[in-house]
Amino acid sequence: MRRLACVTLIVLASTASADDAVRDWTRRHAADATGELVELLKLPNVATSLADVRRNADAIAALVRARGLEPELLVGTDPETPPAVYAEWRVPGAERTLVFYAHYDGQPVDPADWASDPWTPTWRDDRLDRGGKPVAWKPGETPDPDWRVYARGAADDKAGVIAILNAVSALREIGAAPSVNVKLFFEGEEEAGSPHLADVLKTHRKRLAADAWIICDGPIHASGRKQVVYGVRGDMNVHLTVYGPKRPLHSGHYGNWAPNPGFELAELLATMKDADGRVTIDGFYDGAVPLGEAERRALAAAPALDDTLRRDLGLGRTELPGTSLAEAINLPSLNLNGIRAGNVGAEASNAIMTEARATLDLRLVKGITPTMQLERLKVHVRKQGWHVLDRAPTDAERLAHPRIVTIVMEPGGYAASRTAMELPVARAISAALRTTTTEPVVEMPTLGGSLPLVLVNEIMGAPTIVVPIANSDNNQHAENENLRIGQLWDGIETMTALMRASW
Repeated sequence: MRRLACVTLIVLASTASADDAVRDWTRRHAADATGELVELLKLPNVATSLADVRRNADAIAALVRARGLEPELLVGTDPETPPAVYAEWRVPGAERTLVFYAHYDGQPVDPADWASDPWTPTWRDDRLDRGGKPVAWKPGETPDPDWRVYARGAADDKAGVIAILNAVSALREIGAAPSVNVKLFFEGEEEAGSPHLADVLKTHRKRLAADAWIICDGPIHASGRKQVVYGVRGDMNVHLTVYGPKRPLHSGHYGNWAPNPGFELAELLATMKDADGRVTIDGFYDGAVPLGEAERRALAAAPALDDTLRRDLGLGRTELPGTSLAEAINLPSLNLNGIRAGNVGAEASNAIMTEARATLDLRLVKGITPTMQLERLKVHVRKQGWHVLDRAPTDAERLAHPRIVTIVMEPGGYAASRTAMELPVARAISAALRTTTTEPVVEMPTLGGSLPLVLVNEIMGAPTIVVPIANSDNNQHAENENLRIGQLWDGIETMTALMRASW
Protein backbone atom coordinates (compact mmCIF):
# COMPACT_ATOMS: atom_id res chain seq x y z
CA MET A 1 0.00 0.00 0.00
CA ARG A 2 2.82 2.40 0.89
CA ARG A 3 4.69 1.58 -2.36
CA LEU A 4 1.54 2.46 -4.32
CA ALA A 5 1.27 5.78 -2.44
CA CYS A 6 4.91 6.58 -3.23
CA VAL A 7 4.37 5.79 -6.94
CA THR A 8 1.32 8.05 -6.96
CA LEU A 9 3.31 10.87 -5.41
CA ILE A 10 6.13 10.47 -7.93
CA VAL A 11 3.63 10.64 -10.80
CA LEU A 12 2.12 13.73 -9.20
CA ALA A 13 5.55 15.37 -9.06
CA SER A 14 6.09 14.65 -12.72
CA THR A 15 2.73 16.04 -13.87
CA ALA A 16 2.34 19.04 -11.58
CA SER A 17 4.78 21.60 -10.31
CA ALA A 18 6.96 20.56 -7.41
CA ASP A 19 5.76 23.67 -5.57
CA ASP A 20 2.16 22.48 -5.70
CA ALA A 21 3.23 18.97 -4.72
CA VAL A 22 5.15 20.28 -1.70
CA ARG A 23 2.22 22.45 -0.68
CA ASP A 24 -0.11 19.46 -0.91
CA TRP A 25 2.33 17.26 1.01
CA THR A 26 2.63 19.85 3.77
CA ARG A 27 -1.15 20.14 4.06
CA ARG A 28 -1.54 16.40 4.41
CA HIS A 29 1.36 16.04 6.86
CA ALA A 30 0.74 19.15 8.97
CA ALA A 31 -0.53 17.10 11.89
CA ASP A 32 2.54 14.82 11.78
CA ALA A 33 4.96 17.76 11.70
CA THR A 34 3.06 19.39 14.57
CA GLY A 35 3.31 16.18 16.59
CA GLU A 36 7.06 15.93 16.03
CA LEU A 37 7.52 19.50 17.25
CA VAL A 38 5.33 18.95 20.31
CA GLU A 39 7.26 15.82 21.35
CA LEU A 40 10.58 17.64 20.93
CA LEU A 41 9.34 20.58 22.99
CA LYS A 42 8.69 18.27 25.93
CA LEU A 43 12.45 17.78 26.33
CA PRO A 44 14.16 20.44 28.48
CA ASN A 45 16.94 21.97 26.39
CA VAL A 46 18.71 24.66 28.42
CA ALA A 47 22.11 24.98 26.78
CA THR A 48 24.07 24.66 30.03
CA SER A 49 22.64 21.21 30.88
CA LEU A 50 24.72 18.69 28.96
CA ALA A 51 22.49 15.75 29.91
CA ASP A 52 19.35 17.51 28.64
CA VAL A 53 21.06 18.65 25.46
CA ARG A 54 22.19 15.10 24.68
CA ARG A 55 18.65 13.78 25.15
CA ASN A 56 17.52 16.31 22.56
CA ALA A 57 20.35 15.29 20.24
CA ASP A 58 19.34 11.65 20.49
CA ALA A 59 15.70 12.51 19.76
CA ILE A 60 16.67 14.56 16.70
CA ALA A 61 19.00 11.81 15.49
CA ALA A 62 16.01 9.44 15.58
CA LEU A 63 13.98 11.90 13.50
CA VAL A 64 16.83 12.13 10.99
CA ARG A 65 17.05 8.35 10.76
CA ALA A 66 13.30 8.16 10.12
CA ARG A 67 13.95 10.19 6.95
CA GLY A 68 16.27 7.52 5.60
CA LEU A 69 19.40 9.52 6.39
CA GLU A 70 22.24 8.40 8.64
CA PRO A 71 22.72 10.81 11.57
CA GLU A 72 26.04 11.44 13.31
CA LEU A 73 26.71 13.27 16.55
CA LEU A 74 29.66 15.56 15.89
CA VAL A 75 31.93 16.89 18.62
CA GLY A 76 35.36 18.45 18.50
CA THR A 77 38.44 17.41 20.43
CA ASP A 78 36.49 17.26 23.72
CA PRO A 79 33.87 14.48 23.67
CA GLU A 80 32.18 15.85 26.80
CA THR A 81 30.53 18.73 24.97
CA PRO A 82 27.10 19.23 23.40
CA PRO A 83 27.02 17.43 20.04
CA ALA A 84 25.88 18.76 16.71
CA VAL A 85 23.49 16.42 14.91
CA TYR A 86 24.73 15.96 11.34
CA ALA A 87 23.48 14.17 8.24
CA GLU A 88 23.80 14.56 4.51
CA TRP A 89 21.74 13.86 1.41
CA ARG A 90 23.96 13.43 -1.64
CA VAL A 91 22.17 14.17 -4.90
CA PRO A 92 23.54 12.56 -8.10
CA GLY A 93 24.75 15.22 -10.51
CA ALA A 94 24.51 18.08 -7.99
CA GLU A 95 27.41 20.52 -8.33
CA ARG A 96 26.64 22.67 -5.31
CA THR A 97 26.26 21.94 -1.61
CA LEU A 98 24.25 23.77 1.03
CA VAL A 99 24.37 23.24 4.78
CA PHE A 100 21.03 23.79 6.51
CA TYR A 101 21.58 24.96 10.09
CA ALA A 102 19.30 25.27 13.10
CA HIS A 103 19.97 24.91 16.82
CA TYR A 104 18.03 22.81 19.28
CA ASP A 105 19.23 24.21 22.62
CA GLY A 106 17.38 26.98 24.46
CA GLN A 107 17.69 29.83 26.92
CA PRO A 108 17.28 29.30 30.69
CA VAL A 109 13.79 29.54 32.14
CA ASP A 110 12.17 30.64 35.40
CA PRO A 111 8.92 28.63 35.45
CA ALA A 112 7.43 31.12 37.91
CA ASP A 113 7.40 33.75 35.15
CA TRP A 114 5.50 31.54 32.69
CA ALA A 115 1.73 31.25 32.34
CA SER A 116 2.23 27.49 31.88
CA ASP A 117 5.01 24.98 32.36
CA PRO A 118 7.75 25.75 29.79
CA TRP A 119 8.32 22.03 29.13
CA THR A 120 4.63 21.18 28.68
CA PRO A 121 3.55 22.48 25.26
CA THR A 122 0.35 24.45 25.80
CA TRP A 123 -2.02 25.68 23.10
CA ARG A 124 -3.89 28.99 22.85
CA ASP A 125 -6.07 30.40 20.10
CA ASP A 126 -4.18 33.71 20.06
CA ARG A 127 -1.31 35.54 21.69
CA LEU A 128 -1.47 35.42 25.48
CA ASP A 129 -1.35 39.19 25.96
CA ARG A 130 -4.24 39.58 23.51
CA GLY A 131 -6.43 37.32 25.60
CA GLY A 132 -5.65 34.04 23.87
CA LYS A 133 -7.71 31.25 25.38
CA PRO A 134 -6.48 27.70 26.02
CA VAL A 135 -7.46 25.22 23.30
CA ALA A 136 -7.10 21.47 23.11
CA TRP A 137 -4.93 19.81 20.50
CA LYS A 138 -4.81 16.03 20.12
CA PRO A 139 -2.06 14.11 18.32
CA GLY A 140 -3.09 13.35 14.77
CA GLU A 141 -5.21 16.49 14.47
CA THR A 142 -4.29 19.50 12.36
CA PRO A 143 -4.59 22.63 14.51
CA ASP A 144 -5.81 25.99 13.27
CA PRO A 145 -2.78 27.73 11.69
CA ASP A 146 -3.30 30.77 13.95
CA TRP A 147 -3.11 28.75 17.15
CA ARG A 148 -0.03 29.28 19.27
CA VAL A 149 2.01 26.59 20.99
CA TYR A 150 3.73 27.86 24.15
CA ALA A 151 6.99 26.21 25.27
CA ARG A 152 10.69 26.98 25.52
CA GLY A 153 12.32 26.45 22.15
CA ALA A 154 9.02 26.56 20.23
CA ALA A 155 10.23 29.40 18.02
CA ASP A 156 13.92 29.53 18.91
CA ASP A 157 14.80 27.18 17.38
CA LYS A 158 13.17 23.74 17.42
CA ALA A 159 10.68 24.88 14.79
CA GLY A 160 13.66 25.36 12.48
CA VAL A 161 14.85 21.80 13.10
CA ILE A 162 11.43 20.31 12.38
CA ALA A 163 10.88 22.48 9.29
CA ILE A 164 14.18 21.39 7.75
CA LEU A 165 13.57 17.71 8.50
CA ASN A 166 10.08 17.81 7.02
CA ALA A 167 11.41 19.58 3.94
CA VAL A 168 13.65 16.54 3.43
CA SER A 169 10.64 14.26 3.86
CA ALA A 170 8.54 16.25 1.42
CA LEU A 171 11.12 16.18 -1.37
CA ARG A 172 11.94 12.51 -0.87
CA GLU A 173 8.29 11.45 -0.87
CA ILE A 174 7.17 13.48 -3.89
CA GLY A 175 10.23 12.38 -5.85
CA ALA A 176 11.58 15.91 -6.40
CA ALA A 177 15.29 15.76 -5.63
CA PRO A 178 17.08 18.88 -4.41
CA SER A 179 19.21 20.78 -6.90
CA VAL A 180 22.08 20.71 -4.38
CA ASN A 181 23.70 18.28 -2.00
CA VAL A 182 21.98 18.87 1.34
CA LYS A 183 23.85 18.75 4.63
CA LEU A 184 22.07 19.12 7.97
CA PHE A 185 23.78 20.67 10.99
CA PHE A 186 21.81 21.10 14.21
CA GLU A 187 23.84 22.78 16.94
CA GLY A 188 23.32 22.14 20.65
CA GLU A 189 24.90 25.14 22.39
CA GLU A 190 24.10 28.26 20.38
CA GLU A 191 22.34 29.85 23.35
CA ALA A 192 25.50 29.34 25.42
CA GLY A 193 27.52 31.34 22.91
CA SER A 194 28.68 28.35 20.81
CA PRO A 195 31.93 27.94 22.78
CA HIS A 196 32.84 24.67 21.02
CA LEU A 197 31.56 25.40 17.52
CA ALA A 198 34.96 26.49 16.22
CA ASP A 199 36.49 23.22 17.44
CA VAL A 200 33.73 21.20 15.76
CA LEU A 201 34.14 23.06 12.48
CA LYS A 202 37.91 22.59 12.46
CA THR A 203 37.67 18.92 13.42
CA HIS A 204 35.15 18.15 10.66
CA ARG A 205 36.19 20.77 8.12
CA LYS A 206 36.17 18.42 5.10
CA ARG A 207 32.82 16.86 5.93
CA LEU A 208 31.16 20.24 6.44
CA ALA A 209 32.52 21.87 3.28
CA ALA A 210 29.78 23.67 1.32
CA ASP A 211 29.09 26.55 -1.03
CA ALA A 212 26.99 28.30 1.62
CA TRP A 213 25.19 27.78 4.92
CA ILE A 214 21.46 28.47 5.20
CA ILE A 215 20.53 29.50 8.73
CA CYS A 216 16.97 28.78 9.83
CA ASP A 217 16.71 30.94 12.94
CA GLY A 218 15.07 34.15 14.05
CA PRO A 219 11.72 35.75 13.16
CA ILE A 220 10.13 36.76 9.90
CA HIS A 221 9.65 40.49 9.37
CA ALA A 222 7.29 42.25 11.78
CA SER A 223 5.05 43.05 8.79
CA GLY A 224 4.37 39.32 8.47
CA ARG A 225 6.30 39.14 5.21
CA LYS A 226 9.05 36.62 4.65
CA GLN A 227 12.57 37.92 4.86
CA VAL A 228 16.08 36.91 3.92
CA VAL A 229 18.87 38.33 6.07
CA TYR A 230 22.49 38.56 5.02
CA GLY A 231 24.13 39.30 8.34
CA VAL A 232 23.88 39.03 12.10
CA ARG A 233 25.26 41.08 14.94
CA GLY A 234 28.01 39.68 17.10
CA ASP A 235 27.42 39.20 20.80
CA MET A 236 29.23 39.32 24.11
CA ASN A 237 28.10 39.26 27.73
CA VAL A 238 30.01 41.08 30.45
CA HIS A 239 29.52 40.62 34.19
CA LEU A 240 30.15 43.53 36.59
CA THR A 241 30.45 43.19 40.37
CA VAL A 242 30.69 46.19 42.69
CA TYR A 243 31.78 45.63 46.30
CA GLY A 244 30.49 47.06 49.58
CA PRO A 245 31.18 45.94 53.16
CA LYS A 246 32.51 42.43 53.73
CA ARG A 247 29.35 41.51 55.66
CA PRO A 248 25.77 42.86 55.46
CA LEU A 249 25.17 45.91 57.67
CA HIS A 250 22.07 47.25 59.42
CA SER A 251 20.96 50.24 57.34
CA GLY A 252 20.04 52.22 60.43
CA HIS A 253 23.32 51.70 62.22
CA TYR A 254 25.53 52.15 59.15
CA GLY A 255 23.49 54.12 56.60
CA ASN A 256 25.05 57.46 55.58
CA TRP A 257 28.43 55.95 56.44
CA ALA A 258 29.03 52.61 54.64
CA PRO A 259 28.71 52.99 50.84
CA ASN A 260 25.85 51.01 49.31
CA PRO A 261 27.09 48.98 46.32
CA GLY A 262 23.61 48.98 44.77
CA PHE A 263 23.61 52.76 44.49
CA GLU A 264 27.20 52.77 43.27
CA LEU A 265 26.51 50.23 40.52
CA ALA A 266 23.43 52.14 39.39
CA GLU A 267 25.49 55.33 39.25
CA LEU A 268 28.17 53.60 37.16
CA LEU A 269 25.66 52.11 34.72
CA ALA A 270 23.99 55.49 34.28
CA THR A 271 27.24 56.92 32.87
CA MET A 272 27.16 54.48 29.94
CA LYS A 273 24.17 55.88 27.99
CA ASP A 274 22.67 59.32 27.57
CA ALA A 275 19.01 60.28 27.82
CA ASP A 276 18.44 59.41 24.14
CA GLY A 277 19.95 55.94 24.48
CA ARG A 278 23.23 56.71 22.73
CA VAL A 279 26.18 54.85 24.30
CA THR A 280 28.60 57.35 25.86
CA ILE A 281 31.61 55.02 26.06
CA ASP A 282 34.39 56.65 24.04
CA GLY A 283 34.91 54.98 20.65
CA PHE A 284 31.96 52.60 21.11
CA TYR A 285 30.76 53.08 17.51
CA ASP A 286 34.20 53.42 15.92
CA GLY A 287 35.35 50.86 13.35
CA ALA A 288 31.92 49.75 12.13
CA VAL A 289 32.02 48.77 8.45
CA PRO A 290 29.45 50.99 6.68
CA LEU A 291 26.62 49.50 4.67
CA GLY A 292 27.06 49.31 0.90
CA GLU A 293 24.76 50.77 -1.71
CA ALA A 294 22.72 47.58 -2.16
CA GLU A 295 22.31 47.26 1.60
CA ARG A 296 21.16 50.86 1.97
CA ARG A 297 18.62 50.32 -0.81
CA ALA A 298 17.31 47.23 0.98
CA LEU A 299 16.83 49.18 4.21
CA ALA A 300 14.98 51.92 2.35
CA ALA A 301 12.68 49.35 0.73
CA ALA A 302 11.79 47.56 3.98
CA PRO A 303 8.28 48.21 5.37
CA ALA A 304 8.19 51.12 7.85
CA LEU A 305 6.61 49.66 10.97
CA ASP A 306 8.10 51.68 13.82
CA ASP A 307 4.84 53.43 14.74
CA THR A 308 2.88 50.17 14.60
CA LEU A 309 5.44 48.44 16.78
CA ARG A 310 5.45 51.29 19.30
CA ARG A 311 1.68 51.00 19.70
CA ASP A 312 1.81 47.21 19.96
CA LEU A 313 4.56 47.37 22.61
CA GLY A 314 3.16 50.36 24.51
CA LEU A 315 6.28 52.48 24.04
CA GLY A 316 5.92 56.21 24.55
CA ARG A 317 9.36 56.78 23.03
CA THR A 318 12.24 54.96 21.40
CA GLU A 319 15.99 55.38 21.72
CA LEU A 320 18.19 57.17 19.19
CA PRO A 321 15.52 59.65 18.00
CA GLY A 322 15.33 59.87 14.24
CA THR A 323 16.75 56.37 13.80
CA SER A 324 14.44 53.59 12.61
CA LEU A 325 14.52 50.10 14.08
CA ALA A 326 16.02 48.75 10.85
CA GLU A 327 18.80 51.34 11.05
CA ALA A 328 19.35 50.86 14.79
CA ILE A 329 20.09 47.15 14.51
CA ASN A 330 22.96 47.99 12.18
CA LEU A 331 24.68 49.80 15.05
CA PRO A 332 26.49 48.30 18.06
CA SER A 333 24.36 48.32 21.20
CA LEU A 334 24.63 48.09 24.97
CA ASN A 335 21.85 46.40 26.93
CA LEU A 336 21.42 45.79 30.65
CA ASN A 337 20.34 42.15 30.96
CA GLY A 338 19.77 42.39 34.67
CA ILE A 339 20.90 43.85 37.96
CA ARG A 340 20.94 42.25 41.39
CA ALA A 341 21.46 44.16 44.62
CA GLY A 342 19.70 42.80 47.68
CA ASN A 343 16.00 41.94 47.70
CA VAL A 344 12.76 43.80 46.99
CA GLY A 345 9.12 43.64 47.98
CA ALA A 346 8.20 41.14 50.68
CA GLU A 347 11.78 39.78 50.72
CA ALA A 348 13.40 43.21 51.26
CA SER A 349 15.43 43.78 54.42
CA ASN A 350 16.79 47.00 55.90
CA ALA A 351 20.40 46.21 55.17
CA ILE A 352 23.35 47.42 53.13
CA MET A 353 24.31 44.53 50.88
CA THR A 354 27.87 43.25 50.39
CA GLU A 355 27.89 43.48 46.61
CA ALA A 356 25.83 44.40 43.57
CA ARG A 357 26.01 42.68 40.19
CA ALA A 358 24.94 43.41 36.66
CA THR A 359 25.20 41.62 33.33
CA LEU A 360 25.61 43.64 30.15
CA ASP A 361 24.78 42.36 26.67
CA LEU A 362 26.82 44.06 23.95
CA ARG A 363 25.74 43.50 20.34
CA LEU A 364 28.45 44.01 17.74
CA VAL A 365 28.45 44.95 14.07
CA LYS A 366 30.92 44.09 11.35
CA GLY A 367 34.30 45.66 12.03
CA ILE A 368 33.96 45.71 15.84
CA THR A 369 35.24 42.77 17.88
CA PRO A 370 34.49 41.62 21.44
CA THR A 371 38.06 42.47 22.50
CA MET A 372 37.69 46.05 21.23
CA GLN A 373 34.43 46.65 23.10
CA LEU A 374 35.67 45.06 26.32
CA GLU A 375 38.71 47.34 26.41
CA ARG A 376 36.58 50.40 25.62
CA LEU A 377 34.25 49.47 28.49
CA LYS A 378 37.13 49.09 30.93
CA VAL A 379 38.68 52.42 29.90
CA HIS A 380 35.32 54.13 30.44
CA VAL A 381 34.89 52.62 33.90
CA ARG A 382 38.40 53.67 34.94
CA LYS A 383 37.63 57.22 33.83
CA GLN A 384 34.73 57.22 36.30
CA GLY A 385 37.19 56.63 39.14
CA TRP A 386 36.94 52.86 39.48
CA HIS A 387 39.72 50.34 40.06
CA VAL A 388 39.06 47.51 37.59
CA LEU A 389 39.87 43.86 38.35
CA ASP A 390 39.12 40.55 36.65
CA ARG A 391 38.63 38.75 39.98
CA ALA A 392 37.39 39.43 43.49
CA PRO A 393 39.51 41.97 45.43
CA THR A 394 41.85 41.12 48.28
CA ASP A 395 41.47 42.77 51.67
CA ALA A 396 44.46 44.98 50.91
CA GLU A 397 42.91 46.09 47.61
CA ARG A 398 39.62 46.89 49.35
CA LEU A 399 41.38 49.28 51.68
CA ALA A 400 43.59 50.80 48.99
CA HIS A 401 40.82 51.67 46.47
CA PRO A 402 37.57 53.50 47.32
CA ARG A 403 35.70 52.04 44.32
CA ILE A 404 36.39 48.53 42.98
CA VAL A 405 34.60 46.70 40.19
CA THR A 406 35.24 43.27 38.73
CA ILE A 407 34.66 43.09 34.97
CA VAL A 408 34.62 39.64 33.35
CA MET A 409 33.61 38.76 29.80
CA GLU A 410 31.69 35.52 29.55
CA PRO A 411 33.34 32.89 27.30
CA GLY A 412 31.82 32.43 23.87
CA GLY A 413 31.57 35.99 22.59
CA TYR A 414 31.94 36.42 18.83
CA ALA A 415 32.07 39.10 16.15
CA ALA A 416 29.41 40.05 13.60
CA SER A 417 29.00 38.59 10.12
CA ARG A 418 27.60 40.05 6.90
CA THR A 419 27.38 38.40 3.47
CA ALA A 420 27.42 40.51 0.32
CA MET A 421 23.92 40.70 -1.14
CA GLU A 422 25.31 40.60 -4.69
CA LEU A 423 26.79 37.09 -4.43
CA PRO A 424 25.24 34.59 -6.88
CA VAL A 425 24.22 32.27 -4.05
CA ALA A 426 22.58 35.18 -2.21
CA ARG A 427 20.58 36.10 -5.31
CA ALA A 428 19.60 32.46 -5.79
CA ILE A 429 18.34 32.07 -2.23
CA SER A 430 16.35 35.29 -2.48
CA ALA A 431 14.82 34.16 -5.78
CA ALA A 432 13.91 30.75 -4.35
CA LEU A 433 12.23 32.37 -1.35
CA ARG A 434 10.16 34.59 -3.63
CA THR A 435 8.61 31.49 -5.24
CA THR A 436 6.93 30.64 -1.92
CA THR A 437 4.97 33.85 -1.42
CA THR A 438 2.83 36.31 -3.37
CA GLU A 439 4.09 39.23 -1.27
CA PRO A 440 7.42 41.02 -1.72
CA VAL A 441 10.26 39.45 0.25
CA VAL A 442 12.00 41.73 2.73
CA GLU A 443 15.79 41.76 2.37
CA MET A 444 17.75 42.95 5.39
CA PRO A 445 21.52 43.49 5.68
CA THR A 446 21.52 42.49 9.35
CA LEU A 447 19.35 40.57 11.79
CA GLY A 448 18.91 42.19 15.18
CA GLY A 449 19.87 39.00 16.99
CA SER A 450 23.18 37.20 17.03
CA LEU A 451 24.53 33.92 15.73
CA PRO A 452 28.11 32.59 15.55
CA LEU A 453 28.18 32.85 11.76
CA VAL A 454 31.55 34.57 11.71
CA LEU A 455 33.04 31.19 12.68
CA VAL A 456 31.52 29.58 9.58
CA ASN A 457 32.81 32.45 7.43
CA GLU A 458 36.35 32.32 8.80
CA ILE A 459 36.87 28.60 9.38
CA MET A 460 34.82 27.15 6.52
CA GLY A 461 35.26 30.02 4.07
CA ALA A 462 31.55 29.86 3.28
CA PRO A 463 28.96 32.65 3.14
CA THR A 464 25.97 32.47 5.48
CA ILE A 465 22.39 33.53 4.73
CA VAL A 466 19.61 33.64 7.32
CA VAL A 467 16.07 32.65 6.32
CA PRO A 468 13.80 32.82 9.39
CA ILE A 469 10.42 31.16 9.74
CA ALA A 470 9.10 32.06 13.25
CA ASN A 471 6.50 34.74 13.94
CA SER A 472 8.04 38.06 14.98
CA ASP A 473 6.04 38.23 18.26
CA ASN A 474 7.32 34.90 19.58
CA ASN A 475 8.83 36.05 22.93
CA GLN A 476 12.10 34.26 22.19
CA HIS A 477 14.57 34.25 25.10
CA ALA A 478 11.77 35.33 27.46
CA GLU A 479 8.85 33.82 29.32
CA ASN A 480 5.90 32.51 27.32
CA GLU A 481 7.87 31.81 24.15
CA ASN A 482 5.48 30.72 21.45
CA LEU A 483 5.12 29.72 17.83
CA ARG A 484 2.17 30.48 15.58
CA ILE A 485 1.88 26.94 14.27
CA GLY A 486 1.14 28.01 10.69
CA GLN A 487 4.73 29.31 10.60
CA LEU A 488 5.99 25.73 10.87
CA TRP A 489 4.05 24.57 7.83
CA ASP A 490 5.07 27.64 5.88
CA GLY A 491 8.65 26.99 6.98
CA ILE A 492 8.55 23.52 5.46
CA GLU A 493 7.62 24.99 2.09
CA THR A 494 10.36 27.61 2.48
CA MET A 495 13.07 25.07 3.23
CA THR A 496 12.06 22.84 0.32
CA ALA A 497 12.30 25.82 -2.05
CA LEU A 498 15.79 26.62 -0.79
CA MET A 499 16.89 23.02 -1.26
CA ARG A 500 15.85 23.37 -4.89
CA ALA A 501 17.65 26.70 -5.47
CA SER A 502 20.16 26.83 -8.31
CA TRP A 503 22.83 29.27 -9.45
